Amino acid sequence: MEVEKGKTHKYLREKREVPETVKENLKHFTRVKKSILESLRDGEMTIDQLTQKLGMPKSEVVFFLMTLIKYGFVETGQIDDMDEYYSYKLKQ
Repeated sequence: MEVEKGKTHKYLREKREVPETVKENLKHFTRVKKSILESLRDGEMTIDQLTQKLGMPKSEVVFFLMTLIKYGFVETGQIDDMDEYYSYKLKQ
């Protein structure tokens, strides 16, 4: 009996479809990720600066920024003179 490669994957793909909400969430994350990374190409920015530039609520910017840090796209930069705000930059 010959085993057909990829059959399990094909079967599962046909059996289980990805919900539309999951697809839309992924599209939204990809758009926000792209806009944050493009903003940080200009240089280091704080969360407040990113919030103003992107026109997004601060809580969303923090969530997406921390996700990008977790997965290695962004890293923390310098802390400001008053030791209040970190800046964030693209990871080299």
